[in-house]
Amino acid sequence: MSDSLRICLISAEVAPFAKTGGLGDVCGALARYLHRAGHDVRLFMPFYSKIDRRDRHFHPVSFLRDVPIRMGARTLSFSGYSTTLPDTQLPIYLLHCPLLFDREGIYTQDADEGVRFAFLTRAAIESCQRMGWGPQVFHVHDWHTALLPLYLRTVYAWDTLFQHSKTLLTIHNIGYQGVFRSSLLGEAGLGEASNFLYQEDLAAGAFNFLKTGILYAGALSTVSRTHAEELQTDRYGMGLQSMLRARGDHLFGIVNGIDDDIWDPARDSLLPATYSKQDLSGKGTNRGQLLSSMGLEASREAPVVGIVSRLTSQKGFDLLFDVGRRFLAERDLRLVVLGNGEPRYEEFFGRLQHDFPGRAVFYRGYSEKLAHLVEAGADMFLMPSVYEPCGLNQMYSQRYGTPPIVRKTGGLADTVEPYNPTTGGGTGFVFEHYTPEGLSWAWDQALSTFRNPSAWHRLMVAGMSRDFSWETQIREYERVYEALISGRL
Repeated sequence: MSDSLRICLISAEVAPFAKTGGLGDVCGALARYLHRAGHDVRLFMPFYSKIDRRDRHFHPVSFLRDVPIRMGARTLSFSGYSTTLPDTQLPIYLLHCPLLFDREGIYTQDADEGVRFAFLTRAAIESCQRMGWGPQVFHVHDWHTALLPLYLRTVYAWDTLFQHSKTLLTIHNIGYQGVFRSSLLGEAGLGEASNFLYQEDLAAGAFNFLKTGILYAGALSTVSRTHAEELQTDRYGMGLQSMLRARGDHLFGIVNGIDDDIWDPARDSLLPATYSKQDLSGKGTNRGQLLSSMGLEASREAPVVGIVSRLTSQKGFDLLFDVGRRFLAERDLRLVVLGNGEPRYEEFFGRLQHDFPGRAVFYRGYSEKLAHLVEAGADMFLMPSVYEPCGLNQMYSQRYGTPPIVRKTGGLADTVEPYNPTTGGGTGFVFEHYTPEGLSWAWDQALSTFRNPSAWHRLMVAGMSRDFSWETQIREYERVYEALISGRL
């Protein structure tokens, strides 16, 4: 597409300002690459109190000062601040409402959690009004901003500025739907729009943000082709599968890209040594640094297995309760785990470190520098997910010459080519059944292949040759935008 489009992106997270997982990475990169492609992109997010203000200037926006929004029985106000995404001229607007966004974390269990993100959505619309800017596409992300299509049909239906605006809702993780008490409808300023919602839900006292977005968005997308199919099944649809099947011709699967400005082993400033598929010597330097910095025993023969993840049941770590302990006891390998999350997984990985000193280590929390070092220094990367809408780490791993071990689901199925020992083709190790036997089979295959240096080298180079760039994926989004604008959707 050669024509410049007006695209409004709204998200609860945008890296590097606020990030808890892939949503922040994706929204930041998507905006950056759409802007690079020549589109008029304006990006909105909350101005959380936890955002680091030390090394960046946030400029007050004169026409976004103390803007009032009626939310049910009360009026809340916001002010806008602007800055640019790092290494771009792309403006990002941070919407400041201390009453709602001055919290310890991005997300909370507070009673007004739904109000916080309904307000974000309305504040973004109000900002566009004051800019006199009518987006051709409002692209909203996950439950936090999924009410926007309904707001345009109801509260803002009078405004001809948005008369031709289309909406795209991207579902990053259907496991989080934004389900609140039905009384929130009034607090969100939608008290007169109750007839637009599922009456069964309201009768049961529930108001589901994501379900509302699925019902009214012009088009829907999720973050891989396989996951778009999975969402329409009873196993993965999380109660919304019938709605998604009904809208199947408006549901698209677009694999996330990775940001080559950040994730490129040939120019990664966070690594002790850079390297490429033409010269892999730097990978050995990173491997040594990873082992020494984490207090693990050095061995050329023992493969280093890396994990960088939120520690939740979705990520499949229940399988490691049996398989991980058994492999550490019976095989010569090293395990490096970076992440935090549910206490039972943190306790499990902590016990592994205690029971296998010098062979297993657990870093509780997150470190961007260590995440890059794990990707570069590990020999193989483990992602045994129950479900994975897209996943980014399996793509980072291939880019860094670290073949992944993954389950065949969602974006993992779409982005990892199974290793074929007969032909030597493939980029990683893929198991289908979510069982200890399935994971054991794939891990055994990886360990066996690792002992064949020439086969392993081919595997590394094949993964590093894959194109996961956002330049490629942006064209997929452009096609959906164009279909929306032209009326084909």
